[in-house]
Amino acid sequence: MSSARAEMLDRVTAYAAENGIGAKSLREIADGIGSSHRMLLYHFGTREGLLAAIVEAVERQQREVMTELAARHETAQELMLALWERVSSPEARPFVRLFFEVLGLAAQGAAGADQLLSGLTEPWLDSGAELAPGVRREAIRVGVAVVRGLLLDLVAGADPADVDRAYRLFAGSFEDLTRIG
Repeated sequence: MSSARAEMLDRVTAYAAENGIGAKSLREIADGIGSSHRMLLYHFGTREGLLAAIVEAVERQQREVMTELAARHETAQELMLALWERVSSPEARPFVRLFFEVLGLAAQGAAGADQLLSGLTEPWLDSGAELAPGVRREAIRVGVAVVRGLLLDLVAGADPADVDRAYRLFAGSFEDLTRIG
C-alpha cells in the first residue's frame, strides 16, 4: 500500500468512526477529510472498495493488538480478558460502531459486499490458531461470534457492566468449550 493511500485510509477511518459513513457519499467523506472524491476513487476504486479497506484495516489492527497482548499473557483466559478490555473500551466504541455499520451495508447486498464479507472471520481463526495451537478452530469461531455479539449488545445500549460480566462468564468457560466434542 502506498504511503499516500495508507495516510488517506487512516484519515477516512478516523472520520468514519467519528461521523459514521452509512448515508454519506464519497464527496461528503472526501469533504470531511479535506480531500476530493476523485482521490478516494483513485486510491480505493469505489465507495464499497473504501468501506472494505476500512474494515480490513481496523480488523488487522485488532489482530495485531491480540498478538501483542499474547506476548504478555500466559493463559488463553488472560489473553481473552485483555483483548476484551481493549475492544470493549469506550475509546474503541466508535470503531465497533463503524464495524457494524459497514457490516450492515454489506449484509444488505451493497455492491462490493463480497469484498466486505469475505475474510471477516478466517483471519481471526488463523491468528487464534497460531496463538493457541491446541485450541480447535470451532472453539475459536465461537469466541469470535461471542465477542461480536456482545460488542453489538454493547453499542446497542446494553449496560456495559452486564455485557462485561457476560463476557467474563464466557471467558471463564472457554477452556471447557475447547474440550467438548
